[in-house]
Amino acid sequence: MKKLKNATLLLSALGCMTLASCGGGEGGTTAAPKIGVLVADVSGEEAQAFRTYMTEYVAKQYGATIEYTTALENAADEKSAIEDFAGRGFDAIISMSSSDRAAQLATCVQNKIYYTVGSGMLDDKVYETYKGNEYFLGQIGPSMQTEYEAGLAMGQYYKAKGVDHVGMYGAFIPNPMHVFRAAGVIVGLGDTYGEASEMGAIVGQIYADNGIQQAKIGGDVTVDYMAGFDPTTTYSTLGSIIGSGIDAFLSVGMATTFFSQNLNDAKIPYGDIDAFTSSNGTNMSSGSLNYLAGKYASSLGPVYALIANAKNGHSIRDAQGNAPSISQSYAVATSSEEFTALAAKESGDTRIFSKEVLDSMIGDSVTYDAFVEAVQKERI
Repeated sequence: MKKLKNATLLLSALGCMTLASCGGGEGGTTAAPKIGVLVADVSGEEAQAFRTYMTEYVAKQYGATIEYTTALENAADEKSAIEDFAGRGFDAIISMSSSDRAAQLATCVQNKIYYTVGSGMLDDKVYETYKGNEYFLGQIGPSMQTEYEAGLAMGQYYKAKGVDHVGMYGAFIPNPMHVFRAAGVIVGLGDTYGEASEMGAIVGQIYADNGIQQAKIGGDVTVDYMAGFDPTTTYSTLGSIIGSGIDAFLSVGMATTFFSQNLNDAKIPYGDIDAFTSSNGTNMSSGSLNYLAGKYASSLGPVYALIANAKNGHSIRDAQGNAPSISQSYAVATSSEEFTALAAKESGDTRIFSKEVLDSMIGDSVTYDAFVEAVQKERI
């Protein structure tokens, strides 16, 4: 198995009421927050797993209100959604949409509503600007360095398999996490982009190009590139790439949602950066998915704990008063057996960030160091 890189709750006699949760630590019973979640992706395997955990597990365990947006297409949609949540008395925003997170934060501050980033990170400059702001509660998820390393490891895996011609899906570049993953894949394959072979130089060019230009990818491994999704053209492009004789298909996200049937039918080995879902398990056991860098759905749990604490007057802050910035990594499976072992850590009622674990992260006695330790504790 490969990997990329708790106080007992005392239940009150009355139990948890509909709009209250029995929090951990010494804080006792706490009021449950109302949370709005900004999302751009509503169909992906990973997105659906996150949503199920938050709405079917966390919301029910804590009596919290957790409401998701429809797919947000741009910064104006994000701003409008925040203003709508604020106008309806919501306590906090979890951002999983990244058109303009600086604008999201500014809107939250203006509307006096808490803001967190789930399963991702702000740009360093934005974090530095807002890390001490009372309405910014923190960010928990893969850093851009981690995203790059996830792509790098996948590229290296297929390079070691001896590929010399691959298809590559850049998903929704210029989404930052997809940009950094794609840069990693290119370097992992031993290729360059615009003759650059270093993360910063490649990422800078991709942003400047507002996407990846296939002609700028050079090296020993030929790459047939595609990105975005248009049901009228994407599948014909994929068909052409498959028909060109590729050895493998590498994706920086959502290939398992959009293309698994096509790739399985063509028996093209493929890799993706996604999540440990039952569908991906099937793709690995009976399809041609042979590399998955995955997250667990409950990795969003600590973000809920940040919000629950702030709702009850106990924002988690370091000694300098800064909001947490905690990186999470990926687990990697390259076989059905590895996938099964990893997925077993979060299946059925089993959750890595279970209510018991989250209870230990919620309460007036929870310190910054204890919170960070609980997030980073070896669970994968």
